[in-house]
Amino acid sequence: MKLKRLMALGMAAIMTLSLTACGGKSDTPSNSSSATDNNASADKNTTADNNASADNSTPADNVGDTGTTSGLTYGSVTLGEDYTDLTASIKFIHHKTDREQDGSMAKYIEAFNQDYPNISVETEGITDYAQTALLRLPTGAAWGDVMFIPSIDMVQLPDYFIPYGTVEEMTEYINFADQWKFEGNCYGVGYMGNAQGILYNKKVFADAGVTELPKTPTEFIATLQQIKDNTDAIPLYTNYAAGWTMGGQWDAYLGAITTGDTTWLNQKFAHSAEPFKDNGDETGAYALYKILYDAVANGLTEDDYTTTDWEGCKGMINRGEIGTMVLGSWAIAQMKEADANGSDIGYMPFPISVNGKQYATAGPDYCFGINKESSADNQAAAMVFVKWMVEKSGWCDNEGGYPISKTAPTSFVFDGVEVVNNESAPDDEADLMNQMNAECELNFNNGGDRKVQEIVEAAATGSMTYDEIMANWTELWNDAQSSLGVDVTE
Repeated sequence: MKLKRLMALGMAAIMTLSLTACGGKSDTPSNSSSATDNNASADKNTTADNNASADNSTPADNVGDTGTTSGLTYGSVTLGEDYTDLTASIKFIHHKTDREQDGSMAKYIEAFNQDYPNISVETEGITDYAQTALLRLPTGAAWGDVMFIPSIDMVQLPDYFIPYGTVEEMTEYINFADQWKFEGNCYGVGYMGNAQGILYNKKVFADAGVTELPKTPTEFIATLQQIKDNTDAIPLYTNYAAGWTMGGQWDAYLGAITTGDTTWLNQKFAHSAEPFKDNGDETGAYALYKILYDAVANGLTEDDYTTTDWEGCKGMINRGEIGTMVLGSWAIAQMKEADANGSDIGYMPFPISVNGKQYATAGPDYCFGINKESSADNQAAAMVFVKWMVEKSGWCDNEGGYPISKTAPTSFVFDGVEVVNNESAPDDEADLMNQMNAECELNFNNGGDRKVQEIVEAAATGSMTYDEIMANWTELWNDAQSSLGVDVTE
């Protein structure tokens, strides 16, 4: 039954900032060990746990209140001092196949081994990670020691992973400590953060005569028109054909970015009678998706949306053949590396203003999780590896990511915008959005690519007006609320 549930979740799993929309379950702290837990080994350089029995007992035999072995926490590890003599072999599975192919991952491991020469790290990049990770997860120790946590329910976290410490403790060290939490404990640490804005080519903007970044949908459409009139660049590249670049990206701007309200997405959306209505001030969900409809309808996108090329577009925007693309900040590094004009790649706030202010949400991309079934030594080695990758590797900054570590250097700059987080759903409604998505099949922040592709299709062919699309979404939403017995408050 557990495997069936995991596979069902995997059908909707996506690898974009929609992962950041996962809320926590409970703010109630458990009796987990603190970073200075007296039960931690007095000499962590030679073994993961001096209290472990000599007969190679499993972690379950030595589990404390946090679920870790003898008080092992993120905060209890001092890099460069603890576990420097520990000998262990661990495996890390992840989705960053590009970093396996370009040699970056091998270089990170080589640098890690300069500090920890006796901890060997095997890495595996998996193309279909969202599905494959879910299939491997129930295999226990067989999958390895560190993975990027796939799309599972929060209540399942203790079944598969050890906590890093309490959320309160982890907030001292990292941003987004509550991304993967259960009963007050933090189970996931991001490898990089994502902020939500728009990629653009600064030279294209200059050549088009754009002197100020657009702050409203009207201004953005006007900017696209300037690009079309004054350059040969495609004003807005939809990336329609890739699929995941549709719902997975546009849905990520729902919530505080378009409303200025950090409680809207996870606390009010499911209860709203008309979440897709025209607010009359170019805010909200209506204004968000209308940008895409209007751009396509006005001929401000590629000539044939069915022929877009995800890999090819990277070099195109680098060379100035594309003006803008709607993608999270995770894409900055890829676009800069795609050709010789990386300095032309810019990142701007999403062009919606609420009472004159622009907002951006930020959250972690995939998060490191440590296997509950790993041996005590391997859990310690994994904890050291995760902390080193977050605080010393520079991986987050190399990817152009929003910072995870609160101590590591960062070059991320996002001027003129207030960065906020969409607040989590209340405990008793933690699964409500999943239920609404399943019932209405719109799948916001949950792989709902087709609904956004249909906006492109309707705008290109004139088969439906934008208001007709929004009316259809409202009907599906209201039917779902009725079927689930949701209290509609507005």
